[in-house]
Amino acid sequence: MQKTISFGIPCYNSSEYMDHCISSILEGSGYADDVEVIIVDDGSTKDDTFAKAQDWERHYPNLVKAVHQENGGHGIAVLKGLSNATGVYYKVVDSDDWLDGDALQALLAKLRHFIEFDTRVDLVISNYVYEHVEDGKQIVIDYRRAVPRGKIFTWDKIGHFNMSQNLLMHSLCYRTDILRDGGIPMPAHTFYVDNIYAYVPLPRCKTLYYLDVDLYRYFIGRDDQSVSEKVMIGRIDQQLRITRIMMYAYHLYDDVEPVELRSYMLGYFQLMMGVSSIFSKLSEKPDAQKNLDELWEELRQYDHRMYVRCRHGLIGESMNLPGDMGKKVSVGLYRAAQKLVKFN
Repeated sequence: MQKTISFGIPCYNSSEYMDHCISSILEGSGYADDVEVIIVDDGSTKDDTFAKAQDWERHYPNLVKAVHQENGGHGIAVLKGLSNATGVYYKVVDSDDWLDGDALQALLAKLRHFIEFDTRVDLVISNYVYEHVEDGKQIVIDYRRAVPRGKIFTWDKIGHFNMSQNLLMHSLCYRTDILRDGGIPMPAHTFYVDNIYAYVPLPRCKTLYYLDVDLYRYFIGRDDQSVSEKVMIGRIDQQLRITRIMMYAYHLYDDVEPVELRSYMLGYFQLMMGVSSIFSKLSEKPDAQKNLDELWEELRQYDHRMYVRCRHGLIGESMNLPGDMGKKVSVGLYRAAQKLVKFN
């Protein structure tokens, strides 16, 4: 039968926590036969991730696929799951996260309705929840003031997105053909590819729906996470690589319509340039500032309007204040924003 949705779960040495992720989908869906779970073992070497994935497939052969690939990184695992997906829709769930059962039931009901009545919706947006490890607090990211609720809409109907409100991978459920038609430029062995996933396909999405449920549960705050500040600073070269790919994806002023979508994507890209700037300043790598300067110059030459908007907007100016004192002020402003938003 036609699967309603395929869930891709990239796994790398995930044996310790992947079961919770997988069971949250299977149990939350009521083991529905129109749901597909694709477990992608990204060349795990330290545990029995792939063996555990195969065990899930043996127990639920009509619901679970266990797929192995040579280690290629998170983005390549996302694409591997996509290439094996048979669902009308595709959603990525990282192996250390999970889905809320009631919210998943609501999502499935809505997707089934779209399919039954042959209603094309390219992107379904839902809320996600930061589960903070250090203090046990939950922070819900919703889109109630940014997009219409409970109806199909187009990009010209969106409002303003706050800095903490970007459409991240956790909140997105694409139609599978949107991701396949045009592809996603995911680099191998690179973290932070979720930014590409949440940015490049957007102009292909013509119809959207916001389902106001707290679906995705996202652990944050562990020291070894890719989004911890220490790790991000150490991987500044990968942050620059991702930002560069996003830059070259579009001349935003020429390629993206309507203006509301362009404005949103400019805001997202400004934030990426701001993150690249501040982590370059915090990095102890001797070439970090030089590499950042090269990125800014590359942007200036690629698209001067995008450069002006990013470099001389509030984020660009505040994260790139000149001199040693300017650096201290930029770092202080970043710390204040970090405390306010609690984004890593």
